[in-house]
Amino acid sequence: MTVSYTLKVAEARFGGFSGLLLRWRGSIYKLLYKEFFLFVALYAVLSIIYRLLLTQEQRHVYAQVARYCNRSANLIPLSFVLGFYVTLVVNRWWSQYTSIPLPDQLMCVISASVHGVDQRGRLLRRTLIRYANLASVLVLRSVSTRVLKRFPTMEHVVDAGFMSQEERKKFESLKSDFNKYWVPCVWFTNLAAQARRDGRIRDDIALCLLLEELNKYRAKCSMLFHYDWVSIPLVYTQVVTIAVYSFFGLSLVGRQFVEPEAEAAKPQKPLESGQAPTPALGDLDMYVPLTTLLQFFFYAGWLKVGTADGHASLLCGDVGTGSAPTLGKKMWGPEPRKHCLCHLQVAEQIINPFGEDDDDFETNQLIDRNLQVSLLSVDEMYQNLPPAEKDQYWDEDQPQPPYTVATAAESLRPSFLGSTFNLRMSDDPEQSLQVEASPASGRPAHAAQTPLLGRFLGAGAPSPAISLRNFGRARATPRTPHLLRLRAEEGGDPEAASRIEEEAAESGDEALEP
Repeated sequence: MTVSYTLKVAEARFGGFSGLLLRWRGSIYKLLYKEFFLFVALYAVLSIIYRLLLTQEQRHVYAQVARYCNRSANLIPLSFVLGFYVTLVVNRWWSQYTSIPLPDQLMCVISASVHGVDQRGRLLRRTLIRYANLASVLVLRSVSTRVLKRFPTMEHVVDAGFMSQEERKKFESLKSDFNKYWVPCVWFTNLAAQARRDGRIRDDIALCLLLEELNKYRAKCSMLFHYDWVSIPLVYTQVVTIAVYSFFGLSLVGRQFVEPEAEAAKPQKPLESGQAPTPALGDLDMYVPLTTLLQFFFYAGWLKVGTADGHASLLCGDVGTGSAPTLGKKMWGPEPRKHCLCHLQVAEQIINPFGEDDDDFETNQLIDRNLQVSLLSVDEMYQNLPPAEKDQYWDEDQPQPPYTVATAAESLRPSFLGSTFNLRMSDDPEQSLQVEASPASGRPAHAAQTPLLGRFLGAGAPSPAISLRNFGRARATPRTPHLLRLRAEEGGDPEAASRIEEEAAESGDEALEP
């Protein structure tokens, strides 16, 4: 059953998450305690051997091996590998949940499109939605151990009311080597086409809408089946598992307390006259490696998020083709039914939220909910409307629903009008003046462009360096001729200087023309 704690964290308060640490069901303690005790036991055994059973020479060799293992463990990119893997697992987990088919949209379209208050109309609507629920049951039997235990054979599906005996015979007569969860969807389309011919569906637009919703429903069934078929590549899972196990295998030896090296015992500072030599302090002898145990808790628990161990007693038989699996003595209803004994123990070592762990999806409750809600919507609620009445805000221009005493303070808050609503503008009135672009501004302004910017903006694009002072006017007199005239005068050529000055005056007159 899914562990829900949303209400416990509805408000941010001091120690809000601390209360969740005391839960057992669905917790990391329940998932990891066996591996944790095994790691502690192995660490204690190695520590006892080193402290009590080894000679001084053997301790020296063991210390060298421990330092080597500690250095080697730090070379494993554990956080990097686990981070990508867990991200992939969580995204896949949520995508699988969103792929579970729900008949809510389809049942609304059936109730609005398939007409008739007589027995025939009621039969069509209930049969159509039953076919949709049958498709979801068949695909969930293929991916969920809980659903397969609930419906181990097609006879159980018939007894549950999802399928009739004639439909079961028709279903099993279809020979296919692949999963046949799609067969009820084909029955749905044929029955919808027949309802259109009989006039129960009044136009082709309604039929098209009905089939579009069915295709969305069938697509989710198909996606759910393919998530079960195509797992995360085995190589990736193996790499992550080997990295975690290797890290803690090296940590078992490398994180043991060992005697300090000979160099560490030498004094680090020069001795003064009359001062006695004091050896350097070694590492603290921790009988319980707290940081190592915390690392094991974090990394091994992280790996457990991606790999869930589940054991389920499944049944032999071809679930996909519809052949009946066999079972021993199984209670179904008030009477026991006898089948041939053939149990299969399946150990799940891959990402599978459709198992029987505490946090796996409640597929059986989803089946119950979908059947009840869908039949209610297409049968009892069909054209069963309450009378249309005027609402209590009929004559009010600004309706305001009442608040309770606990929520009255929320009514005093101003409504959000936009992030720039309270922006303080400049007090300068010139900044608020509106200007119009002159037709002359549409001409190419080559003099206002930089050479590099002109390559990207094109020959006719103005430079963003044009100020508002020149906005709406033609280009001004270039300043380059004055610089040329100054250089000509310094070079001793007065005729060239006067000629440049005349050309600059003529270009200025042309620029001032409207």
